[in-house]
Amino acid sequence: MEFITNSPEETEKVGAALAKVLPAGTVLAYEGDLGAGKTAFTRGLARGLGCGEPVTSPTYTIVNEYLSGRLPLFHFDMYRLKSAEELWDIGWDDYLERGGVCAVEWSENVAEAMEDAVRVKIEKLGENSRRITIEGGESLADVSL
Repeated sequence: MEFITNSPEETEKVGAALAKVLPAGTVLAYEGDLGAGKTAFTRGLARGLGCGEPVTSPTYTIVNEYLSGRLPLFHFDMYRLKSAEELWDIGWDDYLERGGVCAVEWSENVAEAMEDAVRVKIEKLGENSRRITIEGGESLADVSL
């Protein structure tokens, strides 16, 4: 499934639409360059889940938790991790067991732990335009804007 967006708000709208069909326990493996819009997409995801807290990048904390929605949202940034082993060391299995949605930026750094994840690739096409490609997951056919 592919979407073209022309603003951060449109990127958020795609994230919100996806959130409405995600089941508990979903892992989203993000792929995209710095500034591609991964955090904007996650803001929309949080809104679609009903989370009221402001969403920020977890670059320095590794994970931010948003617990006020229909499902908890765990927003990870794996930029500073070097392997999936380090991910397990920070309690990855505990997050998986909590039945929320795990949104993972820089998922390629922990690829071994992302085998069954829904793939979300965000590509910069221009200053504000993005191509968002979503692959995997059984309920994705129900995503509509």
